[in-house]
Amino acid sequence: MTAPPELSLESRRILLALARRAIEARLARRPPPVEDLPPDLREPCGAFVTLKRRRDGDLRGCVGYVEPHFPLAESVARAAVAAATADGRFDPVTAGELAGLSLDVSVLGPVRPIAPEDIRVGVHGLMIRCRGHGGLLLPQVPVEHGWDRVAFLEHTCRKAGLPSGTWEDPDAELYGFTATVFGED
Repeated sequence: MTAPPELSLESRRILLALARRAIEARLARRPPPVEDLPPDLREPCGAFVTLKRRRDGDLRGCVGYVEPHFPLAESVARAAVAAATADGRFDPVTAGELAGLSLDVSVLGPVRPIAPEDIRVGVHGLMIRCRGHGGLLLPQVPVEHGWDRVAFLEHTCRKAGLPSGTWEDPDAELYGFTATVFGED
């Protein structure tokens, strides 16, 4: 499985700052920030942004782009705004609560078909598609919850709105990917 692009500490810092400023701009109804970016942040790449409350670590939003349709910096900025304002599981983030949230960025490697027995917890993210449903969990999710490979597969099915065990269905398509994950905290 191909790895995500290598990012310098400076590029990671830029992405985290860009994600926060993009959310701040949207909440203030200002145009998104425009920056002169290093070349590695201008390459197309999939990315997710996860928002968590600092006080208790609870999820507050997580949205991203699996496919590399946008330059990495744009993927991160768009994902950050969507995580704050369009994750249907949560009310939109308010300007007053933003300071109490921490941001994580997950920069995705290419998504490839994967066999269930090849999935490595803590290494692979997982996506399933079956019967018009789809769902994805990032590589850090099963680690945070202490899941083994089978539990990871089962929870990915549930995330897609599919019954447990769907990953064993011959019509199910499983995809794996790796990610570089970094955050503010």
